[in-house]
Amino acid sequence: MADTKREIERKYEATDATRLPDLSRVAGVGRVEKRGVTELDAVYYDTAGLRLAADSLTLRRRTGGADEGWHLKFPVATGIRDELHEPLADTLPRSFAALLRSRLRHTEPVPVVRLLSSRDVRHLTDADGTLLAEVSVDTVCAERLAGEGTGTTATWTEIEVELADDGDPAFLDAVEKRLRKAGVRPSDSPSKLARALAETNLNRDDTGTPKSTPYTAGDHVLTYVREQIRTIVGLDPAVRRDLPDSVHKMRVATRRLRSAFKTYRTVLDREVTDPVGAELKWLAGELGVDRDQEVLDQRLGARTEALPGTLVLGPVRGRLRIWSAARRTGSRRRIVAVLDGKRYLALLDTLDALAADPPLRPAASRAPAKTLPRAVLKDYKKLARRMDHALEHPPGPERDAAMHEARKAAKRARYAGEAARPALGKPAKRFAKRVKAVQTVLGDHQDSVVARDALRTLAIEAHAAGETTFTWGLLYGHEEATAAARERELPEVWARASDPVLRADLKH
Repeated sequence: MADTKREIERKYEATDATRLPDLSRVAGVGRVEKRGVTELDAVYYDTAGLRLAADSLTLRRRTGGADEGWHLKFPVATGIRDELHEPLADTLPRSFAALLRSRLRHTEPVPVVRLLSSRDVRHLTDADGTLLAEVSVDTVCAERLAGEGTGTTATWTEIEVELADDGDPAFLDAVEKRLRKAGVRPSDSPSKLARALAETNLNRDDTGTPKSTPYTAGDHVLTYVREQIRTIVGLDPAVRRDLPDSVHKMRVATRRLRSAFKTYRTVLDREVTDPVGAELKWLAGELGVDRDQEVLDQRLGARTEALPGTLVLGPVRGRLRIWSAARRTGSRRRIVAVLDGKRYLALLDTLDALAADPPLRPAASRAPAKTLPRAVLKDYKKLARRMDHALEHPPGPERDAAMHEARKAAKRARYAGEAARPALGKPAKRFAKRVKAVQTVLGDHQDSVVARDALRTLAIEAHAAGETTFTWGLLYGHEEATAAARERELPEVWARASDPVLRADLKH
């Protein structure tokens, strides 16, 4: 796995006449150390249509400096990126190729820009010599390497302030205050690559991004669909890197997209979207194996930790760890294998094609205020039928199953409201919020059903091993009480979500 560093930096405009102010006067700085000038030669790679740049990703091969090699940067927030590093090599590292597969697909990245930088570096340290930040004045020459106008060059000078590892971001505010006082202003470009692309007139390919304000029902639905597609593609590297909650977020995006296809069948032709939805269901299922076990582990672990020590009898925590590890063995490798598989890459190609040439039906050209509420209310009616069915059953397995089906309908109705919110405004927001509350109650109930099944299995295994099952029975009882509480809470929460005024507002 490549080395990863969280890069927190700010860039500023500079001219030949620009002089750095005395940064030793910045609060907290004990000394400014001159580190000399380093010559850097970096070639930046992208697709022919600049798909990486469109997503604010940076891939480069750089010589010179202490960290020469291949660098891949992912945006985290404004001024913050995760920088991955691999040693210098002639070809793209396999780890980087995997992280970029959702964007590169079947193509190889090509050189698009070369940057020659002369970097004059200073270190800002505190009174004890601890590094606070690195300040550099970079004189840059950019050359276009591909596309129309190959050979076009641009030059500029910029100041870069990069926070030291584990540094306090507030320190950058203090440095900026000093620079601004000296007349130095923040750069309009977030990165050298972005500036090079702009100043050498390379055009980005904003694949799947609508170019105008949505007006019709089709415009709004497609905006939502394209957003989910971008989310799936964008989360692929995070899942491969095993970043927190990335699998869950990617799974949610697949569900939102599949739900949109079902809800807005009057807008998008189901003969095209139904097969795509089936593939999305497959992907969500593959992602869900690991996620479902993670949720269960967290629930049972929290339940156990909440018990007084005197009630935890036997090797309960150890058995939980062993049970969880056995169920999750190989799950990480399996997910990566899915993302590397032909079926997944074919799905991404299909989603791109759908976004570029959507299968619109006649209703897509109608006003959103007429088409979207009908679709949302149709999902609501399905939820209402399932809720009635669930509430008419007495507590027991049949009610558990009926509540689970209602939960799935609530999720779809909620997604429908959220997708319609940009067009319908506050009524859609209120509707989605109320339905989400129903989904939450039903979800906690279903989690309790799954937890009770797992606890029964654990109790059987403990009994077979000659261990006391007291704690497992106690935890089972807690989950039974939770389920009963959710069942008592549900009618009131559903009454708020089924308010006729709420539905009437959607139509106006």
